[in-house]
Amino acid sequence: MKKLAVILLAAASATCFAQTQTEAPKPATKGPSFADYTKPNGHFPFLVTPYKPHTVPEPSFANTPRIDTLMKDGSIMLSMGDAIALALENNLDLAIARYNLSIADTDILRARAGADVRGVATGLVQGTPGGGVGGLGTGSGGAGAGGTSGGAGGAGSGASGLVQSTLGTGTPVDSFDPEVNGSVLTNHAAQPLSNTVTTGVNSYQENDLIANFNYSQAFPTGTRMTVGFNNTRSTNNSKFSSLVPQVASNFRLTLRQHLLSGFGFGPNLRFIRIAKNNREISDIAFRNQVVATVTQIQNIYWDLVNAYEDVRVKERSLAVAQKTLSDNREQVRIGAIAPIEVIRAENELATRNQDLILAQTTLQLQQLLMKNAIARNVNDSALGDSPVIPTDTMEVPTTEPVVPIQDLVAEAEAHRPELAQARIDLQNRRISRKTVANALLPQLDLIAWYGGSGLAGEQNPFNPQLKPGDIQRGGFSNAFSSLLNNNFPDYAVGFNFSLPIRNRVAQADQIRSELEFRQAEMRYQQLKNEISIEVRNAHFSVQQTRARVDAARKSRELAERLYDIEQKRQALGASTSFNVLQLARDLAVAESNLVATMTAYEKARVELDRVTGSTLNRNNIQLDDAQNGRVEQVPQIPGVVPRTDKQVR
Repeated sequence: MKKLAVILLAAASATCFAQTQTEAPKPATKGPSFADYTKPNGHFPFLVTPYKPHTVPEPSFANTPRIDTLMKDGSIMLSMGDAIALALENNLDLAIARYNLSIADTDILRARAGADVRGVATGLVQGTPGGGVGGLGTGSGGAGAGGTSGGAGGAGSGASGLVQSTLGTGTPVDSFDPEVNGSVLTNHAAQPLSNTVTTGVNSYQENDLIANFNYSQAFPTGTRMTVGFNNTRSTNNSKFSSLVPQVASNFRLTLRQHLLSGFGFGPNLRFIRIAKNNREISDIAFRNQVVATVTQIQNIYWDLVNAYEDVRVKERSLAVAQKTLSDNREQVRIGAIAPIEVIRAENELATRNQDLILAQTTLQLQQLLMKNAIARNVNDSALGDSPVIPTDTMEVPTTEPVVPIQDLVAEAEAHRPELAQARIDLQNRRISRKTVANALLPQLDLIAWYGGSGLAGEQNPFNPQLKPGDIQRGGFSNAFSSLLNNNFPDYAVGFNFSLPIRNRVAQADQIRSELEFRQAEMRYQQLKNEISIEVRNAHFSVQQTRARVDAARKSRELAERLYDIEQKRQALGASTSFNVLQLARDLAVAESNLVATMTAYEKARVELDRVTGSTLNRNNIQLDDAQNGRVEQVPQIPGVVPRTDKQVR
């Protein structure tokens, strides 16, 4: 029997070793700003540490010092690179999405204990207005955890959130965390007796001191180990009890091994594997958030440049109207022209002034949107009413680079975060397919236990059946040594078997898991098709806006030539100031159109970078900087040039 106990203990040790080999944690890929929530608080150096709550630092709503370095004469002199750097540090969309990385870590910690996963957020946080994502009057933040609109590993996205996925379904997994249960109590019981034959007394009284302890732990092989250790010290007033007080002690080591359903590493480690995949999905989702935010910042910046340049166009147009009115008044004074020309000039001046006011208010709105996008606290006194002045402007290359559309589609398929998320989701569903299929099997468990018992105490002096010295006096140590010496063994080996006759629940889950997997495969192909169309559409948009820029540039050149000719004709007396004002207004419209088409071109280039998944690489953005919220080096943005006094190139 002792050999059987040794064999059972060796089997338990082997399963412990198997768990250690299988669950070796990988280093967490996190920035220094985050705690590693994949690791629990240990008992060293304080035993109570695992039972104390973790404290997550309060968020900081202060803007980073980078904004102060850009202040000059009360204005924020902002380049495209500075705008992106500030967004990576301060943008609240990114700050909110950053928490999803640590939330995914908690799922790994939970899964390592054998618990199911709660899922991770994968949707975009869209709380920054402007830039085409969650803009004023369009779009809104998601309703899921972290302000996002999608998730992985948790509930499905059906109507009212009632649809549950089979992801992670399978045989229940026991807790891998060791658990100790104990009960220590003292008990007094008294009861009247109508029969004194068994006790010899009319009123039976008993006092008990009980100390029971139980240790249990499961392992990834489908093994569960339980050790029970029970102790009782009992005294009573029965005349026929042999021992008063009586000390009893016993233990039992029980092992249970799944042999069919729930057998092996696959079903029992599925939550750990899914949680690690979900952590990778969270990394990709955060990358997608960074891409979306950077794209949004670029669009807001180009809208700001457009508004800024448009104000300057309107200011020049107003200056021309003011000069024309002044000249006409002088011409009327000397009788060279009719007074009606002054009225026409005044009317044109009022129109140009209205255009300027509209352009200025549009600029103020774009400046406010930019402040909100690059600051955590837009009401910071350091920002105040400081205008944001863009120091970069648009540059359209002389020739458009020719890249085959097939290469752009291939680049998108290799780098788009959505496809990477879908691929990992398919891996999770493959894991679930196997575990759900395993759950179809009957329940067959190998059961084995080994234990022992010990008994000691003092001879009852009131027992008439015993003579003094019949029972040797003993205490807990005697009972415990008897337990360990295998004097009274308790052992068994056998099987537990459970066979669901129709097995309809398991069949339904298995069929649904297969259907969901095939559905996910179809969705993956659909996503590839959507991305292919997006790439082609973005490529067409670049070509179209480039053609619009060329046409707008020619229109501006023609309007400028006509304006110059009309000015010369007026100087020779062959034209009127009204005709000159009309052509000056046409020139202003042509200049505004050129600025608008160049803005559309730049935003089309930004969109092409987004749909091909090259936003971060093209703009030299380090993902670690976005994760840490600290930019070590300002990104160098291609395709932009410092703004000069010349309005439009």
